[in-house]
Amino acid sequence: MTSPDEPEQGALLGLDDVPAAPRRGRAPGRKPGREPAAVDPVARVVLDLAPAHLDREFDYLVPAALADDAVPGVRVRTRFGPQDVAGFVVARAATSEHEGRLQPLRRVVSPDPVLTPAVLDLARRVAARYAGTVADVLRLAVPPRHARVEAEVLADLAERAAAPDEAAAVADEAAADDVVADDADDAAQDGPAASATVGAPVVPPPSPPGGEGWPDVWAPYRTGEAFCRHLLGGQAPRAVWSPLPGLQAPAGQEGTARVPHWAAAIAEAVRATLAGGRRALVVAPDARDVERVCAALAAAGVADVRRLQADDGPAPRYRAFLHARHGLASVVVGTRAAMFAPVPDLGLVVLWGDGEETLDEPHAPYPAAREVLAMRSEAEGAGFLLGSPGRTVQAQAMLARGWAAEIAATRDVVRSRAPRVRALTSVELAAEGPGAAARLPTAAWRTARAALERGPVLVQVPRTGYLPVVACAACRTAARCTHCHGPLGLRGARGTPQCTWCGRLAGAWRCEECGHDRVRAVRVGSERTAEELGRAFAGVPVRVSASSAPGGILASVPADPALVVATPGAEPVAEDGYAAALLLDAATATAGIDLAMATRALHRWIAAAGLVRPGPDGQVLLVGDAAPAPTGALVRFDPAGLAERELDERRELDLPPAVRIAAVTGDADAVRAVVDRVELATPETVLGPVELPVDDRLEARVRVVVRVPPAAGAELAAQLRASLAVRSARREGGTVRVQVDPQEML
Repeated sequence: MTSPDEPEQGALLGLDDVPAAPRRGRAPGRKPGREPAAVDPVARVVLDLAPAHLDREFDYLVPAALADDAVPGVRVRTRFGPQDVAGFVVARAATSEHEGRLQPLRRVVSPDPVLTPAVLDLARRVAARYAGTVADVLRLAVPPRHARVEAEVLADLAERAAAPDEAAAVADEAAADDVVADDADDAAQDGPAASATVGAPVVPPPSPPGGEGWPDVWAPYRTGEAFCRHLLGGQAPRAVWSPLPGLQAPAGQEGTARVPHWAAAIAEAVRATLAGGRRALVVAPDARDVERVCAALAAAGVADVRRLQADDGPAPRYRAFLHARHGLASVVVGTRAAMFAPVPDLGLVVLWGDGEETLDEPHAPYPAAREVLAMRSEAEGAGFLLGSPGRTVQAQAMLARGWAAEIAATRDVVRSRAPRVRALTSVELAAEGPGAAARLPTAAWRTARAALERGPVLVQVPRTGYLPVVACAACRTAARCTHCHGPLGLRGARGTPQCTWCGRLAGAWRCEECGHDRVRAVRVGSERTAEELGRAFAGVPVRVSASSAPGGILASVPADPALVVATPGAEPVAEDGYAAALLLDAATATAGIDLAMATRALHRWIAAAGLVRPGPDGQVLLVGDAAPAPTGALVRFDPAGLAERELDERRELDLPPAVRIAAVTGDADAVRAVVDRVELATPETVLGPVELPVDDRLEARVRVVVRVPPAAGAELAAQLRASLAVRSARREGGTVRVQVDPQEML
């Protein structure tokens, strides 16, 4: 009989197998120290394996020495064929359906059960929706282990278990300081065992100065107060929210630093949830919005908050993850990485900034934070709040099918809180004379000059950099790199044209059409705009807030008169609000073939307009001939109306979200093989194949789109998963990428 210490593949659940034949020269029996656990000796393990046909649970033997540590949720190492593979124990059982001999677990990496049943269930749901594997989702959900941080957190839990009364009374100040730990050797450092999660109870926040804050913040909305009352009562309301523009001082704290109104409203919804005895999770598109939410929570009296962001580094991220897992935080606020945070007793999930590209996961299976949090709300019985300056068509579809209710203010309240908006189109500027053709028309220049007497002026430009796109000065042909055919741009007034894809300099560039060697601007970036404004407004300070700017993205600016040039999403908050905002290059913002171009442009415009003073004290000028629909929606401050119109048009044209789609991209033969095994891929539902451009940045050759009714979306994902499993089992050649509901097609 085969010795139990020899490599052998674990058993696939539900797969009949023939018992291993005895081998000559080996005595039966077990090696000392490898006796199975007395209770539930079978561990069901999800392994970190890439092939789709291995996306299932495997049975392994639990040695008696690991019986206490190999509990569901812990990390383990085990053999899979010739490999040493990582995985998670997801269950313990008394028996196995496998008829052969089970391979034993090699070791328990950590006794801390970091994979909770709720997150495992969510990972399975996400994998099923997006035709992915559970292993892929778990790589997104559970961050890599950091041994030193884990030892610190488990030691803290042990202290709390030893003195629970004292631990509950002492604030966890040290844990709140996300100090980056030194790198440690994970194999050499294992934290102390934690047989159970100790955690801490939800800490109800104290009432802010001046009494309850949420009635004041949510009172302008028709159903806002009712939403908070449901949270306070332990219910699970679901809402799509259109926030009012403007800044707001914390309740009862007039004269202190003001935060965006949306952040104050989120803080009060969270406070109502905590007062009801449950925890909350808030997901925002970037670190700046995370900081604003945390500032609003602090002003609302909520102190037990943890930030969970991938950009913070391995140690702070893992520390925040463990604090959430063990109930050491009442609120978790983070970016996209936080949508899987294991928050116990979850009462509310909040998604701010729906429509921002940073909320779409770029790694397989490419889930969107909106859908992940919606699934989580349903599975865990938590409230759901989706807020955004604009409104996506997908959010409007949630309202249309009755899955969520709308929270919005009446039109008269919106008009009183919004700044005055004016669209400077070519028709509007027809009487301005030669100044109407300038990038900054005379009317915009006069408005900015007058507003500078009252405070800062925001100037939003669509692109960062100096001249991100250039063309031939003679024939206007787009200038492209001779190596990779990427667009050329300029980084400075005296710079050399440079490829924005591969970075190669094009000092000897000549136009392929006419042979001319000079270039002209096609798109103007934030740095060139600041340079032009500095000349147009002599003596006025000009600040730039962009990822490419020397000072980076600014969080805030003082109330002193200044021109603040910012790209979308990088607008800093002015202390008393901006006196005016100029939204330049409006035509560029709505140019393109993206289905979401109109709603995305309106989202960016309203986000900037929301930082301007309300009423006649603030003005917003949209400069350029943008598409009529988003232009009108901005003038009316009506993102819901635009989203409803877009949804109606998509229903007529059978476009998402009126249908579910899947894009299969890759080599032609590989794509054909995957699609041919999908029963729902009929001539009526298949679009393509369409050839894609081939360059150094894109290896794919063709794309096939499968379009089905929403009711068949789950079956389409299941059939795609099965086809990918066959592909990996057969080791078919070529490259294939499958995306269900790809963001560029939504």
